[in-house]
Amino acid sequence: MKAVIYARYSSDNQREESIEGQIRECTTFAEKNGVTILRHYIDRAFSAKTDNRPEFQNMVKDSGKRLFDMVIVWKLDRFARNRYDSARYKATLKKNGVKVVSATEVISDGAEGIILESVLEGYAEYYSADLSEKVVRGMTENALKSKYNGGTLPIGYLIDSEQYFQLDPLTAPFVLEAFQRYDEGATMKEIRDYLNGQGVKNTRGQPLTYNSIQHLLNNRRYIGEYTYRDIVVPEGIPAIVPQELFDRVQERLAKNKKAPARYKAEEDYLLTTKLFCGYCGAYLCGESGTSHTGNTHRYYKCVSVKKKRTECHKKSVRKEWIEDLVVGETMKMVMDDKAIEAIVSMLMELQDRENVNLPLYEQQLREADIAIQNLLNAIQQGILTKSTKGRLEELEAAKEELETRIACEKLAKPKVSAEFMTFWLHRFRKLDVRQKAHRKMLIDTFINAIFLYDDKMVITFNHKEGTDTITFDDLKASSAAGKTGSDLDCLTAPSLVDKRDAGKNPVLRYGIFAHKRRKSKESRTIVAH
Repeated sequence: MKAVIYARYSSDNQREESIEGQIRECTTFAEKNGVTILRHYIDRAFSAKTDNRPEFQNMVKDSGKRLFDMVIVWKLDRFARNRYDSARYKATLKKNGVKVVSATEVISDGAEGIILESVLEGYAEYYSADLSEKVVRGMTENALKSKYNGGTLPIGYLIDSEQYFQLDPLTAPFVLEAFQRYDEGATMKEIRDYLNGQGVKNTRGQPLTYNSIQHLLNNRRYIGEYTYRDIVVPEGIPAIVPQELFDRVQERLAKNKKAPARYKAEEDYLLTTKLFCGYCGAYLCGESGTSHTGNTHRYYKCVSVKKKRTECHKKSVRKEWIEDLVVGETMKMVMDDKAIEAIVSMLMELQDRENVNLPLYEQQLREADIAIQNLLNAIQQGILTKSTKGRLEELEAAKEELETRIACEKLAKPKVSAEFMTFWLHRFRKLDVRQKAHRKMLIDTFINAIFLYDDKMVITFNHKEGTDTITFDDLKASSAAGKTGSDLDCLTAPSLVDKRDAGKNPVLRYGIFAHKRRKSKESRTIVAH
């Protein structure tokens, strides 16, 4: 028969001698029984409570090749300490014609052998659970005494012979220096470079990384706090950093917690959340890279292309170029008097349409005034009855109530005049588009969505269809219906020949337009589509 040997030791008993002993006894067993050993599968520092063991899984997988008939283990607890895993993988091996055999536990092939094997597997599981409880209990006792319980040792500390934390005179001053530098405004990258320059290493003897500095600045052990599970012992270990300094550092860390990618998108890439791929409808997100000359180049790239979700072929576009193009076209609209008049007219109509109560109350007030005037005319002509007097009192009361309601509506949502809207829109003409804040204000106010192709882009503005973002499906539906205007219901944009007439029609000035790059990089002529 042909066999393989599986050997393992767990993390609580990490001795290479253990592996050698297992291999020796398994080999002796094979020789006595005339079994040929083909290979050794060895898992070092892996517990048998889980099946997540690389060599164990390789052994099970290789059994499907039907190259061996037997797996020899020193004891059954080397194979598994979980009855479910033991039964499951033994069944898999049996299906592949492989049997698990213990080199030191004599188990017969009869009925009593089945019982004995079950007892041994149950005992292995019990031993594992009992050992785990004992380990936790021992570590809890250590924690109550603030003793070292294993794991990665923080920079700045040593462990004495009695397993207590002591300050490392060589590295503890560098830890304090790191906190002080960060408190004074240094970045984590600068602190990392400083410590690496001083020869400070992590516990594995390797240079410090950005994450190492982040973990160091968040580690509450440096203020003397000892923690294990739910046990917290203030002043359980020697402190390196004063509490006041630690608190200031935590405040600065919380303030700088903003993700770099989100910061880049919000602050640097002005078209983020407004720029979409014209081919697949996904966002175009900001991306940067450094060339061989050391210069940083920034682009907008389709998310689908970046994450390889679809076969979208949208090319990346240079950030400065596309932003200048959008800002330039938006400023053309802002500088057009007829375009401003059209926007004001639309906003006034929208304002009246949004407040449905105020026009109704004003209409009822006009009707009440007319009725009161009619009754007064009747009284002047000598028509005065009890019903006339009662009706007049009712109308006067209704008029007073309507005036109160109208006043309440105007206080709750004051109506903006057309003159004020015009004045407010004209202020955008004074923006300095070279300033990032002004460019952002212009884009946030007027741009609804931009759908970018390799040869054209569709700009939709906020002045017609409200401020709801127009989806890619809306664009496709509009294209299918033959509409090509920026707001999906206006006229087609002018051709290149008709651009000289664009100023005569404000709608044409902010329709869909296309850009086409010539072979020369300097030529970026805007061509209407």
